Amino acid sequence: MANLDVTVKPLPTPTPESAPYWDGLRDGRLLMQRCTRCARLQFYPRSICRHCGATDLDWEEMAGTGTIYSYTVIHRAPFAAFKGDVPYAYAVVELDEGPRVVSTIETDDLDALAIGMRVTAVFDAVTDEITLLRFRPS
Repeated sequence: MANLDVTVKPLPTPTPESAPYWDGLRDGRLLMQRCTRCARLQFYPRSICRHCGATDLDWEEMAGTGTIYSYTVIHRAPFAAFKGDVPYAYAVVELDEGPRVVSTIETDDLDALAIGMRVTAVFDAVTDEITLLRFRPS
């Protein structure tokens, strides 16, 4: 097992299936896969439709708006690299188009967060190559 450097935040490693998603975030666009057979959206990116098994998937831009489906406030950093971030909100956001994504909520008022609260996508360029999807209250 490889040693984990707990002083550095881990970053995603795009795969061929997920590269359009990460490229979209870098360009300030939230893209999701839509199956051309059953027309359903899916997240996370993969090579087959999770609903019908088809392999013909297109990418579609989402509005970047939704509601908090569930959330928790993190008060204890999972490891040293996140120590400066606590407390922060970790949430499941249901996009207006239907898919749910896990992300953080950027806010100075954690006590004001609520299930059902409207949120809007924020694109956090953490490196030149990687932009992370976050949300803020609308």
